[in-house]
Order: sequence, then C-alpha cells, then structure tokens
Amino acid sequence: MTATTNSPEQKPQNHQTSTPPPSSEKEEKLPYWQVNVPPHLRTETCPDFLRDVSPKDRGILSTPDSSYRLDTWEDVRERVRRNQLDRFQRVPSELRRYLAFTWRLRKEYGSVMRYVLEKRLGWREPVVASGKGPFEDESDFKVLRNDWPYGVDPKIVHLVVWTKFPLEEDPKTEDLTDQARAQIDAWVNKVFVERVGKDRVGIAFLPSSFSGRVSRLDEARPGPRYACECANGR
Repeated sequence: MTATTNSPEQKPQNHQTSTPPPSSEKEEKLPYWQVNVPPHLRTETCPDFLRDVSPKDRGILSTPDSSYRLDTWEDVRERVRRNQLDRFQRVPSELRRYLAFTWRLRKEYGSVMRYVLEKRLGWREPVVASGKGPFEDESDFKVLRNDWPYGVDPKIVHLVVWTKFPLEEDPKTEDLTDQARAQIDAWVNKVFVERVGKDRVGIAFLPSSFSGRVSRLDEARPGPRYACECANGR
C-alpha cells in the first residue's frame, strides 16, 4: 500500500517543480555530494555516508531540489499498478539526509532492518505470528507512517503495514499469489476502502523480510486524519 506523510525524524520540505535550478550550480558543475548543500557547509571530499551510493542515487543527489518534480497521485497509482516500485525516488536533499540517517543506523544497530524491528516495531526474535492466518490477530501487524517518504504530492500519506506472518509469493513471478492478494484486499477494504473510498487507496507489496518472517505493505492516500487513526505504531 503506497503513501507519504511528514517524517518523525525529518519533515520534508515543499518543493517547486517549475523553478529552474540556480545558475551557480549549473555553472560550477558541483560534485554530487555538494549539490543542495549551502556553500559554507560543502566539503572538498565526499562524506563517508555518500561514498558507495548506487548510480541511481548518485544521479538523484546530483539534481538540485528546484529541478525535482514531485509525483502526483496519478503517477503513484500508475506506478503501483505496473509494479514499478523501483521508480519511486526521494527529493534529492531528503535522500541525502536519509542516507546519512541509515548510515548511522547501520553503525549502531548493524542493519536498518534491526533498528526497525527493535525500535519502530518493538518486536523480538524469533518473530512468530499469534493468529492462524493473515490479519486474524491484531498483534501480528503494525501500521506505521513512513519516516522518510518519497518525493510525492504532500497530500499523499505513506503508511507501511508490517506483518509477522509471511505474505505468500509466486516464485515464478515474485509477486503475490492470488490467495495472498485476496487476503490483503479483504483487510484493506475493511480498514481503508470502506472509510475513504477505493480511488484514494493504492497498495504495493515489498518483500522486506526479516529472518523470513516480517513482510511489508505500503498504503497510499487514506487522508491525514484517518492515517493518524490507522497508524497504530505511529
């Protein structure tokens, strides 16, 4: 299920989509780690947390915030429909802060997933579901706001549904099985669609497993007030 909201750790800023990038950054052709950084805070060498970024992230970091186009709700729904989740991106300056944050988490906790498990979900290993089936026991799942939402229209709320039970995938397609999708749809309809309407909900499945047990769903645009009610893990 896919959506965005303000992050507890860092609130995203509003970004203009039509303003051209400052001419100074164009002319200087700054290295990617200096873009979107005030001149007095720029470093000659690349910070450790940005040294080994992927080519995709390097391209995003090289983009001035003023040149970044926020995704619309229509963009989000179409991307989710096509299962093109890899095309979601963060605003360049927010990606930089996100990479710095996750770099510190790996230093302190060993992995980002361990931090999520211990601090955000409050679950301990071994992670075992209490119910006999998906969504039968409320202690088997938590709805959290995405702390670091993607670069989308600020009216879109990104909720993440973490589950202790695995969501069955088809090994041939690496997508959900029909049975798993039906179970998810039934829960989503009950919790979200009946309250806010089908056209305001988008669902995506991300197999972010921890020890093969923890699964993740993303939920989009349920509305800020209702999103607060649903985010039982905050």
